[in-house]
Amino acid sequence: MDPSESTSNLAEGKGEKASETADPRKNFNYPLVKYCDMLEEMKLEVVDLVVTALERHQGNYEGAAKTVKETMDKKYGNSWHSVVGEGFGFEITHEVKNLLYMFFGGNIGVLLWKAL
Repeated sequence: MDPSESTSNLAEGKGEKASETADPRKNFNYPLVKYCDMLEEMKLEVVDLVVTALERHQGNYEGAAKTVKETMDKKYGNSWHSVVGEGFGFEITHEVKNLLYMFFGGNIGVLLWKAL
């Protein structure tokens, strides 16, 4: 084994590892629920709804938020609010057991809540 070969292989390996970890937000494509106080059955339905809306309206956050809000209003009654986007903060008042805050695709944040 030539010592120069092992050094170049290690350098290539480091390069691959560095590119994989360069942007950790792009390493997952599943819903990451940060906070949810909904019942488990409702949470699963809502997460599925949000993922479907985001996949249907790729890059159109307003369209995805509108789809989620309208569907939730029909299924669980009026007063639902939905925010979809990147880099936002929030402070809200919500009805108990009706709040979901999650991420999808690494950097897309989704906030869904029912107002009092």
